[in-house]
Amino acid sequence: MTRQKNVTLGVISVLTSMLWVSGCNSNDNDDTASAEVDKSVSAQVGPRPLFLVDQMQDSELKSQLAQCASNSFYRTDFSIGHRGASMQFPEHTKEAYQAAIDSGAGIVECDVTFTADKALVCRHSQCDLATTTNILAIPVLANKCSVPFTPADAANGVSATATCCTSDISLAEFKTLKGKMDGFNPKATTVAEFMDGTPNWRTDLYAGNGTLMTHAESITLFKAAGVKMTPELKSASVSMPYDGFTQQDYAQQMLDEYTAAGVDASQVFPQSFNLEDVKYWIANAPEFAEQAVYLDGRDSEAGFDPQNSATWSPSMDTLAADGVKIIAPPLWMLVTLDDNKAIVPSEYAKAAKAAGLKIIAWSLERSGPLSQGGGGWYYQSIADAIDNEGDTFELLDVLAKDVGVIGVFSDWPATVTYYANCMDM
Repeated sequence: MTRQKNVTLGVISVLTSMLWVSGCNSNDNDDTASAEVDKSVSAQVGPRPLFLVDQMQDSELKSQLAQCASNSFYRTDFSIGHRGASMQFPEHTKEAYQAAIDSGAGIVECDVTFTADKALVCRHSQCDLATTTNILAIPVLANKCSVPFTPADAANGVSATATCCTSDISLAEFKTLKGKMDGFNPKATTVAEFMDGTPNWRTDLYAGNGTLMTHAESITLFKAAGVKMTPELKSASVSMPYDGFTQQDYAQQMLDEYTAAGVDASQVFPQSFNLEDVKYWIANAPEFAEQAVYLDGRDSEAGFDPQNSATWSPSMDTLAADGVKIIAPPLWMLVTLDDNKAIVPSEYAKAAKAAGLKIIAWSLERSGPLSQGGGGWYYQSIADAIDNEGDTFELLDVLAKDVGVIGVFSDWPATVTYYANCMDM
């Protein structure tokens, strides 16, 4: 099979003249993030970073970023591929992963769930197959979906629905599917209409034949490319234990696949929103727990306020005492606005740092056009300061220099790669 790298390079390689930059080297300022830049591996960042720089309001930051236009760019661990490069490629497919690798992501994510026969596969959710694959177009598999396709009933205000889970099908059946851009049309009256729901700020140009991957296959791809790996143990949509498969079995099997592939724990950042998973790794796999990431989704709890530590349970100090080393909240929890509407670190960010926790942020380039105002969910704490595409770099600069994050997930890793190489951190 012809590898997809050539296609990706054709899409994202536009800069033609480049020179060396020093990359993301740490300095004496503890408030500045540091990340490893691998100058043995070049990155193709394409036109988007320069487009974002051009959109920025005049500032010292804009001038500094603009001066890197003709630089060479290299792989950096500061740039993390969120589901691959899912802004333009179907998420968790070989093509999305390769695009992230080519654009300089030093770490790439496989969200891990399981099939009916308990094989681990890369999907953002156990039950997202109806919106991220062509399963509904394959009748024999569509008939196995937990909730078969039901057309919209506009007269009664009923939206189209379908729920298809990896646990509805076997691994062999999963491997027959093709990935598509995540989305669906709630007004659909046919399967074809339901599947035609890609947000208008994304594209289907590279979505015709997305190659789905098992977790083990993702490890093989990432290992061959020389990138680090951040698997996320997804919450099961089925009751656990599942046919004797416990949550602990699930958490252990994910790590066992790295060991079986000969991947050192230093190359892996296992993640989970379930704090008990992280605690399991701390107790049972200390070598992997050194880089285990607690994905913080506590914003869904009533009364949570990133500016009020009394609303966080457990506290940052408790997390650190329990052995958690890295915390990863959404972008908006790490920042707020001062009286002059400048972006500054939130109390949450300050407390995490004071407790000795390292921080990773998610997810840049997932909000659609910022010029439409506010930036949506990922920018909610700083919405009043967001009004142009260049604000992507304004936020990234604060996260790197003031919050001191060690990495940033992005749906288009080239943007973070450009920043991390350009700024001599």
